[in-house]
Amino acid sequence: MKFLLDQDVYALTARFLVELGHDVVLVSQLGLSQASDEQILLTAQEQHRILITRDRDYGNLVFVKGFGCGVLYLRALPSTINAAHTELEKVIQTYSEQELAGAFIVIEPNGYRLRKPLS
Repeated sequence: MKFLLDQDVYALTARFLVELGHDVVLVSQLGLSQASDEQILLTAQEQHRILITRDRDYGNLVFVKGFGCGVLYLRALPSTINAAHTELEKVIQTYSEQELAGAFIVIEPNGYRLRKPLS
């Protein structure tokens, strides 16, 4: 799968995804470190990537403003990152890239919740 990682995502998560064989790009690699959340979502959409973030504000953009990009909201701290990675891997194995592209998924160390915006 193709992912765009927001600047607040731990480097450990980037390495984890690369080790699983995924195509990972960091917002900093695209010169988007100071970009707005809207610009980051648009970039993910244009590049057909799923955005992974630790910023809960993206939920508002997906559900209220109707941005049609898949977002994986990773709720983890350094002390819980391994458990969150286990759930992240479950999500990636369970859903296709197309299914994730239209969803907002909250991933926590003890599970995940998938929501799709109403069309």
